[in-house]
Amino acid sequence: MTDIENLTLKHLQAIRALLGEQGERLDRIEMRMGSLEQYQALFHADLVTTNVRLDQIAQRVERIERRLELNDISP
Repeated sequence: MTDIENLTLKHLQAIRALLGEQGERLDRIEMRMGSLEQYQALFHADLVTTNVRLDQIAQRVERIERRLELNDISP
């Protein structure tokens, strides 16, 4: 009976070690996901800033065109 108990104990220890490794791997994956989420948020903020600046430039060009009385001549 002792051999079966030792074998069971060894299997349980192997399972525990494997679970520990998987837990560490999951922690690393979660850290990487957090980094990706932060990068995505920063990228989105930069995109919003760029769009706002483009809108401001478009408004300025329209104002300049009005002052110079430049009209688009459509066929």
